[in-house]
Amino acid sequence: MIANIAFYLFSFILLASAVMVVTSRNPVHAVLFLILGFVNAAVLFLLAGAEFLAFILAIVYVGAVAVLFLFVVMMLDVDFTALHEGFQRYAPVGALVAFIMFVELAFIAGNWAIAPAGSADRLFPTPDNVTNSVALGQLIYTSYLPLFQLSGVVLLVAMIGAIVLTHRDRQRSLHQNLAAQHARTPAQTLALVPAKLGEGASLPAKQPEKETL
Repeated sequence: MIANIAFYLFSFILLASAVMVVTSRNPVHAVLFLILGFVNAAVLFLLAGAEFLAFILAIVYVGAVAVLFLFVVMMLDVDFTALHEGFQRYAPVGALVAFIMFVELAFIAGNWAIAPAGSADRLFPTPDNVTNSVALGQLIYTSYLPLFQLSGVVLLVAMIGAIVLTHRDRQRSLHQNLAAQHARTPAQTLALVPAKLGEGASLPAKQPEKETL
């Protein structure tokens, strides 16, 4: 009885926080609601007997991913007024996509039925004499090893794509010319000034360039 009450309570909080993530105008508030949703999802994993997934969700997503999102949102100087200018123009397309998704979910929910023994098996997902972590490891690295490796490749490609898009060539970006740096003479580098303590270094006088034939 207590487990059922806790399940519905944390499920309601999870759904409410998910709605607030989408509808919040302030991105910082959206990330905070996302963290709340992750915490409630971890509690649901604990109720389902998957303590390993609950700890991974709390440590990795709440402790790393969501905090990273929060720092990125707070550090970036995003012009939200400019982002909201095109909302009315793209609203019909977004509404059409949302309608198609809701229709698909309605078809799935209409053909979905709960197994008679599903409520009893929900709290005991692991076999006898085997811990949750061992059962998960055996399942991933035996039956679903190709899919697990494929998901790692997809994440690697996404990471490489993000790095390439972030470090794309820009007109105002500065680049090093290694050949020019290696060809410098001592006269073209900084000269130390030992005259007074604390003055540091100064640039030498510009030398006239030699004419080449």
